[in-house]
Amino acid sequence: MSGRLASFKGPSTPTSSPVQLRQPSTPSSPLRSTESTYHRKVRTILQELRTATENWDDIVIINGSKSARSLVDARTELDNDLTMVPAGTQPQYRLVEPKLSLMEKRISELDTVIVKLKKQFQRMNALIDSLENLLFDAQKTKGLQFVQDPLWYTWSLEKFDILHPYHRSLQMHIEIVDILRSHSVSFEASRDAIARWVAQAYLEEGGWDAQWEDLCEAEIERWNSAN
Repeated sequence: MSGRLASFKGPSTPTSSPVQLRQPSTPSSPLRSTESTYHRKVRTILQELRTATENWDDIVIINGSKSARSLVDARTELDNDLTMVPAGTQPQYRLVEPKLSLMEKRISELDTVIVKLKKQFQRMNALIDSLENLLFDAQKTKGLQFVQDPLWYTWSLEKFDILHPYHRSLQMHIEIVDILRSHSVSFEASRDAIARWVAQAYLEEGGWDAQWEDLCEAEIERWNSAN
């Protein structure tokens, strides 16, 4: 989260193995006897963050990957077709134009994918802002101890950070689109770029599924139920 949370003097992330946090002997009985409005709002914000990350993955894996692979396939097919053109002659327009049009269309689709990813990241930012505002409001009305005490079991309201890995991932996807944009890029470079695109290396350890889903399921009452 932003630097404003430094005022709480607490870590911004849970332990390196958050799902192994010590659980109470009776997990159906939270440490706090009643669930406040703050609890419900935190749960709602985090559920909306989960939805944003799910949308992110769909955009990357379904939309982006499909367009990137189709772009590389079209270039490969055109290269193969051009090798069949007799030396000293120009390739016919009807041979080149359809493939070039398809490649430009796929590049446009990848640009659209980046726009969609930026919107999802902006959505995440807005949700984090809402969480921060909620934290400061809770401190103001309930006191500092309220935001430093565990919400339900062991996790306090101040411990949450998700933006950094998604920002790095966004920058990586922008760079990959710039690589694939050039029609002169080699097949090997294109293949490596697509592999990086799909792997989303920055999210392997810091993404929602890797870092937060199991933690929220273990720590937050009624995590998978409607508010």
